[in-house]
Amino acid sequence: MPRTDIDWEKLGFGFSDVNCHVRSVWKDGTWGPLEFVKDPYITMHIGASCLHYGQECFEGMKAFRQKSGKIAIFRPDENAKRMHRTAVRTVMAPVPEEMFIEAAEKLVAANEEFVPPYGTGGSMYLRPLLIGTGPQIGVAPAKEYTFLMMCMPVGAYYKGGMKPVRAVILDNWDRAAPHGMGDVKVGGNYAASLYAHEKAKHDGWPVELYLDAKTHTLVEEFSTSNFLGIKKDGTYVTPDSHSVLPSVTNMSLKQVAADFGWKGECRPVPYTEIKDFAEVAACGTAVVVTPVWEITRGEDVIRISDPDKVGPHLQKLYETVQGIQYGDLPDTHGWCHEVKIG
Repeated sequence: MPRTDIDWEKLGFGFSDVNCHVRSVWKDGTWGPLEFVKDPYITMHIGASCLHYGQECFEGMKAFRQKSGKIAIFRPDENAKRMHRTAVRTVMAPVPEEMFIEAAEKLVAANEEFVPPYGTGGSMYLRPLLIGTGPQIGVAPAKEYTFLMMCMPVGAYYKGGMKPVRAVILDNWDRAAPHGMGDVKVGGNYAASLYAHEKAKHDGWPVELYLDAKTHTLVEEFSTSNFLGIKKDGTYVTPDSHSVLPSVTNMSLKQVAADFGWKGECRPVPYTEIKDFAEVAACGTAVVVTPVWEITRGEDVIRISDPDKVGPHLQKLYETVQGIQYGDLPDTHGWCHEVKIG
């Protein structure tokens, strides 16, 4: 049962202490057992490869207390697959999918009272993390890795409903290079966007949109979320680029759109096409969708939609995915992974 000493209605999206996290160490070619750890701090060698050469990757996913009272994690298998791909690209020991899902199940069960009640709009955010912890002074893969998974309760991202935002394109900054690491979830991609994000925020834009680094003519993605556009005929469009992170949320939204009978296109999206979209949004785990009503690039200001109103397609997509996550709508694709409690 949810704790009674937490004001669930006032939860934000930030770190908070819970009972424990889950941890396993890989060395001598094998993963050790999953262990519960109460201490939120970790101790590692000062020569750890994650500190010197950035050998690390992470994921983000959520667990929901559903209308039925059950607790379900949304599509953990897809996060496990994506972390596996990232581990291979960064030459780390991949976490087996079965172990990843077992860690998520055990973590949620051990912290069940921190899963927000149904009806509050809250959820439990899970953060899997894989880091090189073996000492490595020469540039080479570590010989030891640590897999961690932590969790925390988070509130509804939108208090009082979705609100469209403005976005900016900063041509002096790129998120990821062609044939680089933009399609995997490593911390360096986020560190590379921090300066531009802080500049955008300081200048009044809550989110920035990146174009392709080679030509600056094609839309790629927002700083922490995929780009999606809805054409006037209802077609769901998302960029096809090697530099874009494959989003589990975007994948889910595309499937929901297909279920509605909407056309879907995954292809290069020219910057000049933005003005032709009826609706545009950023999509990701934290918010599902963030409607974007205006995009500015230097002196070029593109007004896409009403700043005070969410478009009908985005509203329907958001409500449907949230409905599946909270158990209000049928889970026809088997996306919700139930956690056994007790």
